[in-house]
Amino acid sequence: MSAWEKTLDKYGLMIEERLSSFLEKETKDASDYHDFIGRLYGDLHEYAARRGKRLASCSTLLTYKGFNKVVDDRILSVCVGIELYRHSILVHDDLVDGDQSRRGGSTIHKKYAQEHDARFGDCSAVFTGNMLYALALKALSGSGFEPGRIVQVSNVLNNAFQAVNESQVLDLLFEYKKPDVDEWYIMASKRAVSLFKASLLIGAVLADASENDLRLLREAAEQVGYCFDIQDDIIDTFASEEQYGRKPGGDLMKRKKPLHIVHTYMMANQEQLETFESAIQKRPQEDLSRIRRVISECGALEAAKNRSREHADSAKKLISETNMSQEVKGFFNSFIDYVKESLNWYK
Repeated sequence: MSAWEKTLDKYGLMIEERLSSFLEKETKDASDYHDFIGRLYGDLHEYAARRGKRLASCSTLLTYKGFNKVVDDRILSVCVGIELYRHSILVHDDLVDGDQSRRGGSTIHKKYAQEHDARFGDCSAVFTGNMLYALALKALSGSGFEPGRIVQVSNVLNNAFQAVNESQVLDLLFEYKKPDVDEWYIMASKRAVSLFKASLLIGAVLADASENDLRLLREAAEQVGYCFDIQDDIIDTFASEEQYGRKPGGDLMKRKKPLHIVHTYMMANQEQLETFESAIQKRPQEDLSRIRRVISECGALEAAKNRSREHADSAKKLISETNMSQEVKGFFNSFIDYVKESLNWYK
């Protein structure tokens, strides 16, 4: 296990313990209101507690630590809010994408559809995603930071929530059209970018970082977001089921347009495009080898990889210019290097 993974494990466990305590209390209060709502909160607790890297919330904690050298109860409560915010988005993502599982367990809409019907499952996911977002703001407001700071970081989170929903609408639109590279970047400027910006800026604001540091982190978060988005999309197309943890090609099934697909439409010749379109229109998950071959042979995969690498290098340079501790800079740079190097696994 690498040093950055050990760091995520260490602080992720601290955040998970605080998250569990928070949700246990909310579940009890909900049960006092109505048994079914209490059970619903219990299911949200289980959903949010499923093991993951906790990258977003750990980024908030580490940015805070990087400026003031401490980890305190207040920032742990804020990290609970970041986790709840992240999961509010995931509940809605699962619904929109029709995913049946998340980290080895059932998605919220699937679980409740099985109990009644699809409408009940879908509506429950809409409402529970909204509930999780409200709980995120509740965790922030109860963290113990001074009211002015709470207002400031709540505005950051609200702006991120607005941004990611705007990007999701464009991502949905792209299933019905072919964007160019510039339009893809317009969409991506508010997708993973919005989460990284919120995570880093909230930690920095609460640590009273300078305006210059906030500027550097805002720009770094944008670069990390692009780098991460491109890599994550490549994984969906090119990873094996063993590497990915689920059947690859899900984005292709939905006719999504990640950057390597945008480049494919630009760079493939007529014969390659015909092969590509034929495979896409049939059963892309069963004809993934032909799709992968076209993306690779026309140069689209390498073009997307190079973009991701450029964003990674820019992010590292910006982070190095901040006044965060060398320990925390080292964590972020190691994580970025991992994302960058992992691009070499997929061909």
